[in-house]
Amino acid sequence: MNSEVAAALIDIEAQLRQLGHWDKEPPSAEAFISDQPFSVDTLTFPQWLQFVFLPTLYQLLQGDKGLPGQCGIAPMAQEYFRGSDAAGSELITALKRIDDLLSQGANSGVKNVKLGS
Repeated sequence: MNSEVAAALIDIEAQLRQLGHWDKEPPSAEAFISDQPFSVDTLTFPQWLQFVFLPTLYQLLQGDKGLPGQCGIAPMAQEYFRGSDAAGSELITALKRIDDLLSQGANSGVKNVKLGS
């Protein structure tokens, strides 16, 4: 399953780059101090994916900490792109894939790990 998750993460990064939502520089350190889900008050959703979600999952894959047992990121992407000119359908599809992979893991004994906010 880890190789499938890694492939899905690579696809998410590729989609962010293709959409022009890949930042060359990280946001300020203050932007990461948020108590809101997805850091909506300090980061855009693509920034959260790039600087919180992807690095966290890559770290979990490399360590023995286990992967989240549930994931529901795709609905946030659908909301983010709603009414937007940006076509995020392929990114949403990639996020649905990671949601499915991690949620399937919940049925196979994968640890329940909380992602950063």
